[in-house]
Amino acid sequence: MREGPTFGTVFTIEMDPRTAVFVPRGVGNSYQTLEDATTYSYLVNEHWRPGTTYPALNLADETAAIAWPIPLSESEISEKDKTTPRLADVVPMKPLKTLIVGALGQLGRALQADFPDADVVDLVEGAKDGVLDVSDPAQVAEFAWHDYQLVLNAAAYTAVDKAETTEGRRAAWAANAAAPATLARVATEHRLTLVHYSTDYVFDGTAELHTEDERYSPLGVYGQTKAAGDIAVATTPRHYIVRTSWVIGEGRNFVRTMQQLAADGISPTVVDDQVGRLTFTADLSRATRHLLDQGAPYGIYNVQGSGPRTSWAQLAKEVFRLSGRDPGEVTPVTTQQYVEGREGISPRPANGVLDLSKIQATGFTPADHLEQLRDYCESDRP
Repeated sequence: MREGPTFGTVFTIEMDPRTAVFVPRGVGNSYQTLEDATTYSYLVNEHWRPGTTYPALNLADETAAIAWPIPLSESEISEKDKTTPRLADVVPMKPLKTLIVGALGQLGRALQADFPDADVVDLVEGAKDGVLDVSDPAQVAEFAWHDYQLVLNAAAYTAVDKAETTEGRRAAWAANAAAPATLARVATEHRLTLVHYSTDYVFDGTAELHTEDERYSPLGVYGQTKAAGDIAVATTPRHYIVRTSWVIGEGRNFVRTMQQLAADGISPTVVDDQVGRLTFTADLSRATRHLLDQGAPYGIYNVQGSGPRTSWAQLAKEVFRLSGRDPGEVTPVTTQQYVEGREGISPRPANGVLDLSKIQATGFTPADHLEQLRDYCESDRP
């Protein structure tokens, strides 16, 4: 009864007390008892729910041509079963769906391109099925999780400096730690696959190359909340934690800011002692699709652009060059010089370069981040 090439396929078996039959989701089942005093019992892993439409097929459907041992004319059949539709009129059961949480962000927009049939929801902005606030236990309990098989959690509080304030700290912990913990619990309860996106900020940046098994050592509140979210997500059996850094996509970001400064004739001061590689959301979304399509083992995977490590100042110079401005107009400074006299600046990891060998071993090769930067700058200008 499921949509797809197996729709309408019939399987029959004559069984005795030694036999049990597993009936998967979307497979209709019916039976005849061939002896008196027979009990036919069900053990279900999900009970009937009001308001849910279940497909049904007429027992006498000519297309299915079920070889009933006792002719239907001699059988006891309920009035409901007598009025069920023929196969041509049956509405097939749809496959389980994908849900994108955080669909309004840079990554969420990119994921919609690779998962075009997904339902989308922001943390509190609402979804196709209605409003969903992951921090509200009542809404989480009422949401139709049984319709889904995959949740992509692209939602996060990313205001790194504001996370150090009283209000920002609460918001960061709610979005980056509590919400993933809730989704992990839901994923376990409903046997969902949960994909969650992490960051190099869960490390202090002292390692030359960050591997998937490096211990957490966050410097600021943002990194601490993201590390807590990672730990929570790792508790559900079917999970992917995709760790990334320096994300660039559709919306406000470092590259767009530098393009605007170049267009406005402004010469910025940019730190030169924080190094890493850009991650473009299209590449990150493509990596997510790859992991799922390949059935890669669950766990943590680093994903960022390949190519040489660069500093923020070097990237700013390259954006200026691509924008037709003199790269020399960008003044490199140390982090210490940049934060001097400024308040509320969160500490950043000095090195955000991720080891890509694990994702590459699955057959996925991230694109060179400087080549992607060139294409990104040429595709659109502020």
